[in-house]
Amino acid sequence: MKRKHTNQHAKLAYHDMRFVESPAARPIRIISEYLDPLARLRREGVGDTIVMFGSARILPRDKAEEKVRQAAKAFKRHRSSETRDHLSEARNAAEMSRYYEEARELARLITCWAMTFGDRPRRFVICSGGGPGIMEAANRGAADAGGKSVGLSIELPHEQAPNNYISPELSFNFHYFFMRKLWFAQIAKALIVFPGGFGTMDELWEMLTLMQTGKLPEHNLVLIYGRKYWDKVLNWKAMLRGGTISQREYSLLRFSDTVEDAFDQVRAVLEQYHMSLDNDLLE
Repeated sequence: MKRKHTNQHAKLAYHDMRFVESPAARPIRIISEYLDPLARLRREGVGDTIVMFGSARILPRDKAEEKVRQAAKAFKRHRSSETRDHLSEARNAAEMSRYYEEARELARLITCWAMTFGDRPRRFVICSGGGPGIMEAANRGAADAGGKSVGLSIELPHEQAPNNYISPELSFNFHYFFMRKLWFAQIAKALIVFPGGFGTMDELWEMLTLMQTGKLPEHNLVLIYGRKYWDKVLNWKAMLRGGTISQREYSLLRFSDTVEDAFDQVRAVLEQYHMSLDNDLLE
């Protein structure tokens, strides 16, 4: 029996989602996570960024204070070790909420200043990891100033939606951590590191290592915000005393504890080293 032939064309490979999502097509997916942000950043005229990073778990002040009120009510109704622990956690969240408010105000100040340079190109655009907490505060502060901001979200097993303050046209979602890190580093002129956990430290070490090894300019700013927190978490001087980093490498770090001082440091470094655009993003 003869096989019946048809004139139907086979599906184009890049229209075949089974292929596109297969292990064999991984290089296509990787390059897509480079080319899509490149095209969209160019379209929006983004020249460079200021990355703000910190814990996703830090709450805005109003939510943290409400959490304290609810925990205090629960403890008053039923005094137990569990409700006491919840009240202690709520009070700690309220104390840490200052960093949300300060990140928001710092992002607002930077954006107001950056907008004086016009929008072709847009200079020193606030960029966050796209999630809640300090990341939300950064995008929210830029929105308070009437400016645009970037959100570089990542797909995680426990789905985390992008925060509502990212400019929609500059909201990106990545599968590959290393491609997301590339876009954090490639056009950033400063990294401002608020209190955070593993993810925050990962980004900090990535940026410092790139600067240490000459992959990023040493005059890019790394500003550690909230020394009271960070000095408990990391003994910076121990590395210096142990000889595992040099004085020059330690000097890559700057520190700040107030919004006003942080803004002054950011502006001073940017005005000294970064007023001319030195990347090819807009070419």
